[in-house]
Amino acid sequence: EVQLVESGGGLVQPGGSLRLSCAVSGLPFSFADMTWVRPAPGKEREGVAGIHNDGVTTYYSDSVKDRFTISRGDADHTFYLQMNSLKPEDTAEYYCAADPRQHSSSSWSRAHTYNFWGQGTQVTVSS
Repeated sequence: EVQLVESGGGLVQPGGSLRLSCAVSGLPFSFADMTWVRPAPGKEREGVAGIHNDGVTTYYSDSVKDRFTISRGDADHTFYLQMNSLKPEDTAEYYCAADPRQHSSSSWSRAHTYNFWGQGTQVTVSS
């Protein structure tokens, strides 16, 4: 059984940082593309950061580029989202997702292309 368990959300002031974690079991890292997703205004959930199964190729939405960093720790089967320079508009429920199918630079952000999901963790950016 594939399980994704998130942690690390919370309340932070604008300009602050948080690191989200997603522990993955039942799915080999070397075969899975992974992403962090949050709701987008007027849209379904949308990827904000993705990492290819090679562990090297990463993708970011324009709204978080240069502020967020996605990475993975192969030893502990966990992938991460380091969020810096947080803004109030980053406030959302964040979900991690994974799928063994390969994604491209045009498909990585499409939430419906990922089959395995975490339970979500709330991030609130407010003073």
